[in-house]
This record gives sequence, structure tokens and C-alpha cells, in this order.
Amino acid sequence: MAKKKKIEEKALADAYNEALALEKAGKREEAANAYRKVLELDPEDHGGAAVRIASMGLGEVPPKAPDAYVATLFDQHAEAFESILVDQLEYCVPLLVRQRIQALGLGPFKKLLDLGCGTGLTGGALRDIVDDITGLDISENMVEIAHEKDLYETLYVAEAADYLEDNDDGPFDIVTATDVLPYLGFLEELFFGVSENLEAGGLYFFSSETLPTDVLGDRDFMVGPHQRFVHAESYVRKVLAAAGFDVVELTDITVRLENAEPIKGHLVVSRKK
Repeated sequence: MAKKKKIEEKALADAYNEALALEKAGKREEAANAYRKVLELDPEDHGGAAVRIASMGLGEVPPKAPDAYVATLFDQHAEAFESILVDQLEYCVPLLVRQRIQALGLGPFKKLLDLGCGTGLTGGALRDIVDDITGLDISENMVEIAHEKDLYETLYVAEAADYLEDNDDGPFDIVTATDVLPYLGFLEELFFGVSENLEAGGLYFFSSETLPTDVLGDRDFMVGPHQRFVHAESYVRKVLAAAGFDVVELTDITVRLENAEPIKGHLVVSRKK
């Protein structure tokens, strides 16, 4: 049995490397077909083949990045995550959240839910203005690093929408989702779940990435060139309203760098009605 698994893993690695090489060579149709073979070998899609097909503008756009892909991606990069994200990609969304809290005269808070907590960047940025912080992430390795920092009262390894559906920890008076939306297409499940776990008047802070209207067209979302979901501002506002939120503030920001180029997006502050 062990021998069979080893052969399958080698076949999968070979198939993925072939698809990646075709994509880098600009042979998009051939690459898409190769990624489809990867999906046949690995239906759970640990390598994000479906997302890569969509990023080339071929095939259907999935409703979100596969859980197995996101967990694998962050498990692999957990140790170097902060160095890459903060030092190389100049990611500072957690600090921007804190800045907006102070500028708008909000807080202090009783209970924070930090969705996609990663290694604890947002928890660290807000620790001194929150009594109790619950964090969750789909990556076990990320949660282990966050745990070592002793920033959170409670930590879970969980997918955000699943946790929000079953949670007994709330209600919270503030929820954050920094760098979560780039792994989701449809936002309804997340936003309605957040609303159900927030007390009336509670705040929901999140970041999203976007592309110009001439690229997005009339689409609510798409997978961008860096295999991350981008969302139209109109769609974000529509789903927030449907989930019972008022937009307090929607700010244009640079979310991070990619190949030294700024990635544009939004920082959104919303309040449950």
C-alpha cells in the first residue's frame, strides 16, 4: 500500500510540474488540460489546479480556493510567513485596521474573532484594545505559531464558514478577516456567517483585492493573475447590505506587493445594523 501511494505522489508531482512548465511557456490551453489531469489524480486539489486554470481565463471560476490547497499552501510557508509577507511583500493590513479603529474613535472591544488569523499579525496589532481574542485558521502550522505568541485566549484549526455555522463562542463585538477574501469567490456564506456571530452594532473589518473595471467587466469576482480572487466593489457592497451591514468606510489601499508591483484593494469597515 505504501508503495502505491508513493507512485501516486510522484505521478502527481510530475503532472503538476508539467502543467506549470506549460503555463510558464505561455501554452495556456495545453497547461489547462495538464492541470485537469492533475485534478483527476488529486480531486481534493492540494496544488490549486482549479484556481490556476481560472487565473488563465479558462474553465469555470470556482466558488473558492479548495480547502486542501489553502491549508497546504500555508502549512508549507508557516515558518517564513511573516518574513515573506511583511518584509518582502510589505503587507500591513493589520496595522491599517488598527489605524482606522483609532481614527474613527472605535473600541476598546470585549470579544474579537480573527478569521484567517495566520501567525497572529492582526491579533498582535489589536491585543491591547481587546479583552478576549478568538483566532482560527485552516492551517495547523499557522495556528501553532500563533499559539506560541500567547496573543489569543482561544485558537481553532478550522475553515471560516464551517466555524461560523457551528460556533458557540459568540456573540463578538468585532470580527476581522484580513487576507481571507483573496481565497474566496462567493462572499455570501462568509458575510452572513459573520453577521450571525456579531452582536447588533458590532464591527466587521476586512480587506479585499480588486482589479480595474475594464478587467473585471460585469463580473462580481474572478481569479486574478496571481491565483488570488479579486472582487468588484459593487459586489462587496451588495453582499454586505444583504447580510445586514452598513458600510462605515471603504478605503482604497495597497494590500501588498507582487513582483514589486502594488496590489490594489479595499479596506472595509462595516457595522451590523
